[in-house]
Amino acid sequence: MKLSLVIPVYNEEAYIGACLESVMRQTEKPDEIIVVDNNSIDRTVEIVSRYPVRILQEEQQGMIPARNAGFNAAQYDIIARCDADDVLPGDWVARIKRNFTELNIDALCGPLIYSDLPMKTAIIPNLYLDTMKVLQFGNETMVGPNMALTKRMWEKVRNRVCLDDTRVHEDIDLGMKIIQAGGTIYRDRQLIVRSSARRMKKRPLSFFVEYPWRFVKTFVNHLFHK
Repeated sequence: MKLSLVIPVYNEEAYIGACLESVMRQTEKPDEIIVVDNNSIDRTVEIVSRYPVRILQEEQQGMIPARNAGFNAAQYDIIARCDADDVLPGDWVARIKRNFTELNIDALCGPLIYSDLPMKTAIIPNLYLDTMKVLQFGNETMVGPNMALTKRMWEKVRNRVCLDDTRVHEDIDLGMKIIQAGGTIYRDRQLIVRSSARRMKKRPLSFFVEYPWRFVKTFVNHLFHK
C-alpha cells in the first residue's frame, strides 16, 4: 500500500519546520506529502518550499476546506493526516501502513500527547477516546492530528461530511460519516503523536467553552443531518 500525507497549514512558521523534519526522519517515508496552505501571511510557505512536498493553495478559509482539498488531491491507497504542530514518531508511517495491511479496517486513529504540558502521557487522551467509543455505541472516532483512512472510504464520505467549521468538530464529524457508511475505525493505542497545547494556552476561552459547545453541536448536527 502507498500512503499520501496531508498537512493543512495556516500561519505555521513556528511549527511546520519541526513537523516536516519529523516526516523526513520516518523509517518509511510517505509516498507523497501534500501541504495545503490556507492563506498564510507569514513565512509558512517559504519554509515548506524547502522540503520535497507538494504545496496546494486553498482560498476558502477553514480546516474543513483545507483538509478536503488535500484529501481530494491525494493519489494513494491510504490518506494520512497530521497537524502542522505535530512531531511524528519515527515509525508513524510504517505503523499506519502495517495496521491497514494486517487489519480489515477503513480508518485509523491514535492518541495525542501535548508535549509542552507537564503531564506527558496518553492516559487522558485514551480516556477521551474511550468515552467517545461509549457515546458512539462501540465505534471509535477520528483524531484530527493523528489519523488515516483509505482513499476508497474518503470517496464514499466526501460528499457527506459537514462543510461548516462552526457547526462541528471536523474529525468527529468525519468519523461519524465513516461509521454511517458502514466503515470500521480502529484505534492503535501505540500510534502516539506529540503536539502543542497552544490552543489551550493562547485561547483558553475558546478551548474550554467554544470547543465543548461545538462538541455538542457536532452530535446534534449528526442526529438531524444524517
